[in-house]
Amino acid sequence: MEEFDREGMQTKSKSFQKDVHLLKELEGKAPKLFGIPTGTRLDEMFYKVEEVEGKFVRKPLGGIPYRAVLNIVGLPDTGKSVFVEQFATYQAGNDYKVLFVTSESPAEFLYASLKEKAKALGFDFSKVENNVVVIDASQEDMLRENVFSLIKTMEFAIKRYKTTITIIDSITGFYEHREMLARQIVRNVFNCLKRNGQTALLVSQKRSSQGAETAEAAGGLAVAHIVDGTIVFDKKLIETRWDENLYGLPVGEILRTVRIDGCRLTGHDTNTWIMEITEAGLIDIKERLKDFIRRKR
Repeated sequence: MEEFDREGMQTKSKSFQKDVHLLKELEGKAPKLFGIPTGTRLDEMFYKVEEVEGKFVRKPLGGIPYRAVLNIVGLPDTGKSVFVEQFATYQAGNDYKVLFVTSESPAEFLYASLKEKAKALGFDFSKVENNVVVIDASQEDMLRENVFSLIKTMEFAIKRYKTTITIIDSITGFYEHREMLARQIVRNVFNCLKRNGQTALLVSQKRSSQGAETAEAAGGLAVAHIVDGTIVFDKKLIETRWDENLYGLPVGEILRTVRIDGCRLTGHDTNTWIMEITEAGLIDIKERLKDFIRRKR
């Protein structure tokens, strides 16, 4: 038995040799650092540092980092779905192939929503509808309950239609009532997206008792620890005279905010920003919260 164990371990260790690399050997595989535009002010909030004439200069990335998998988290009605739908429409309208996995609204409702986004952004919807591939998991138990079925379906769509952008709204829909499996499910989806070279946004619904403004607010730390970064959407209801004095808004108003909680791939603005959802249903990031408060005072 001892000899069998030793031989088995040796055989197993050989299978992991492909996972050991000299750092220099990874040079050709490392993705370039540039931005994928969202069509919002977030494009200015990610940045890289370059050396210019002996000095290090901060330059906007021009979008979310290429091949990043980002977590979009927040309470209901904070603008998460509006943002990812706007991003999907913006990319599709610029002739990039987008995979949109919906576990919340049935696909026909997504169609109607993206049509309105295209109109608001000024894109030809015929171009958008031919560049967005939809996986409707909202009514298919097998896709929601079996992560491997989901991944096989995603990989089929990515390879057949050659998508470069993936949206999942929401990733929480794949582990609702199974919070203990959240880390395993998110890790498998994350690896699939990385393996297939996707730039991706995963929408997470607030589910834990953590504060809404934290990355832990959805799926505990299962999502936040695995993905490349987190963007937190939040809203503040003006309820008291103290709120009125601080924000300069009347009781009953809602103040929406957005913040990049972290990103391991590149530098980013750490401020909280004021955000609005326009009458046309688009995200409009206005100004830093601290500047807003100072101006209101």
